[in-house]
Parts: sequence; structure tokens; C-alpha cells
Amino acid sequence: MHAMTVLLPVFGIFIPALILPGPDFVAVVRSSITRGTRGGLLTTLGVSTGLGLYATLSLLGLSTILVEYQWLTWTVRVLGGAYLVYLGIRLLRAKPDAAMGDDGPRGDLAPGKIRGNALVFGFLVTLTNPKAIVLFASVFATAVTASTPGWLMVLMIALVVASALGWYSIVSLFMSSAPVMRRFARMRHWIERAAGISFVLIGGRILADAGRPVGA
Repeated sequence: MHAMTVLLPVFGIFIPALILPGPDFVAVVRSSITRGTRGGLLTTLGVSTGLGLYATLSLLGLSTILVEYQWLTWTVRVLGGAYLVYLGIRLLRAKPDAAMGDDGPRGDLAPGKIRGNALVFGFLVTLTNPKAIVLFASVFATAVTASTPGWLMVLMIALVVASALGWYSIVSLFMSSAPVMRRFARMRHWIERAAGISFVLIGGRILADAGRPVGA
């Protein structure tokens, strides 16, 4: 019974936050359309790994550190927001015949021919997303007390990873399906630009909110 009183309110907040579009969602959609199913699923794995890492850190006392050292919170938000803006600008400046991938210039936009590691791309987008840090520090960590058993914290981390894998795998498989790929075959460059605009807007919002305290 104690387990359910912890899990229900925590995941009642986490699941809607996971489903709502954000940097992770944009990353998975972008990889799925421009790289195909394999690229989309690798990005999904990277995103899920990043979320699992943040869940682990939050349960180990991340929120206490961020509340105690507000400058660290500000630094993380500024660096994360700046990275997303930088990534967005790169995508906006990409050209159809020589668009930029995650690690540098690339040529053909056909799925599977984009250079750069899709798994690392997903992991870095999640790792530099300060909203994920705030979510886990303000929701997950505060739900755990000194009496919370270790197995329950492990279960929470496993559920975070499983939920992310499940949701983003569905998104990836849909966006990389043959009908969707055929429909967007000639629009991949514009999809890159749309992803770029999304990253710039999200990163800009994060930078604007950088001074807010954890949980605000």
C-alpha cells in the first residue's frame, strides 16, 4: 500500500510530462523521419537512458544539492538552454544538399545516411534539458523519505525507463513507418528546420527561466 501511495502521485505527474512535446519528443521525431526506424529507436534508447540517469540522481539527493547550491541550478539551465539553441541554429542553417548532422556536415538526407550517433544525440538532448532536472528534483526526490525501501526506488527508476522506452518507441515506429516516410520524403529538410525552430524556442524559454528556484 505504501508503494502505491508513492508511485501513483509521482507517475501521475511524470506520465503526462513525458507525453507532452518537448526536446526529447522533437529529437525522437527528427531522428525517426531523417534516419528511419533504427535511428529513431536508438534516439529513444538515448533519451530513456538520460531520463533513467536523472531519476537515479534525484533519488540519491539531487534536489538537496540544487536547493543548497542555486548557482549550480542556474549553470545547468544556462548550459542546457544554450546547447538546445545551438543545436537548433545548426539545424536551421542546414542545407538540403549538405545538411548538418549531429557531429558535423552530412550529405544525403535519406534515412540511415546521416552521420552522427543517434543514441548519443538522444542522450545529450535529454542530459541538457533542465526541465527534466527540475521535474525529477521537485517531484521524484520529494516523494522519497529516509524510510523508503531501496527496492521501491529501483522500481521507480525502472518504471521511468520503461515508460520512456514504451512511449517514444511508439512515436518512433509511427513516424518512421512507410506511409509517413513516403508522405514526408520530400520534406525532410523542412522537418530539420521545424526541429531547429523548436529547439531554439525551447532553449530560449529555458534561458529566460534560468533564474527561477528549483520547483518554481
